[in-house]
Amino acid sequence: MSQALQDLLDLLDLEQIEENIYRGQSRSAVVPRVFGGQVAAQALVAAGRTVPGDRLAHSLHAYFLRMGDPGAPIVYSVDRLRDGRSFTTRRVVAVQHGKPIFTLSASFQTDEEGLDHQAPMPPAPDPVTLPTSQERLRSYDHLDPQVVERFLEAREAIDLRYVDEPPYGRFGEPREPHSQVWFRTSGKLADDPLLHVVLATYVSDMTLLDSVLLAHGRGGWAIGDVVGASLDHAMWFHRPFRADEWLLYDQESPSAYGGRGLGQARIYTQDGRLAISVIQEGVVRVPW
Repeated sequence: MSQALQDLLDLLDLEQIEENIYRGQSRSAVVPRVFGGQVAAQALVAAGRTVPGDRLAHSLHAYFLRMGDPGAPIVYSVDRLRDGRSFTTRRVVAVQHGKPIFTLSASFQTDEEGLDHQAPMPPAPDPVTLPTSQERLRSYDHLDPQVVERFLEAREAIDLRYVDEPPYGRFGEPREPHSQVWFRTSGKLADDPLLHVVLATYVSDMTLLDSVLLAHGRGGWAIGDVVGASLDHAMWFHRPFRADEWLLYDQESPSAYGGRGLGQARIYTQDGRLAISVIQEGVVRVPW
């Protein structure tokens, strides 16, 4: 396991300070605020620690309310809304400086048999044939070197490989609002199913709004031609997967309007199983 991955796991490991109350540390992201994927992942950890181990997360729905302060810890308060025969529901509120910055509702289910069908996996190249983040980012002479280093530092624990050029790699003219990335952690993880769901939640916030930018030929915050932030985030975990094995994140944007852009995606295992569905809306504004 890489030191960067161990540092990420330590970041996501919460301290229990009272029954149903946990505290997590923060750190700066690519932009000077707490990365939304970190808050979502930590909130899911808090919820999961109040749920029996035989119940697996199958969905989450979250709202980003305020920017997180990377210089301060975050306190997560868990409400035990329901413990049914098959499903368990939790609500989590994340607080900094006395104000809620994030809310999450998550549902967990006991394992059971049922109907089974899925959308087919789209075509995508083998991830090992694609440039690494370091190879791709260091090839962009038009990016500020400090921006490149912040990207690389933020993604050091994750091996994330774009199938095509990301928005900040080629911009200036609209492209199809569709993006694909392969990702996995930069080392093996323990077998705890919640850990793999938490890591996928963390990564899911990294690139989902890329397709909004592609549709308008925008490069994103790294270029300075848009400003934005996540507004809400929803995930459904359909089938077992491992975050330390390659996952294809197939993303698209069906709409942008009113200063908001919508991204939706499916995450597949390398052997073609649909593991996760994701939807996110974010603020995407053009600075005038």
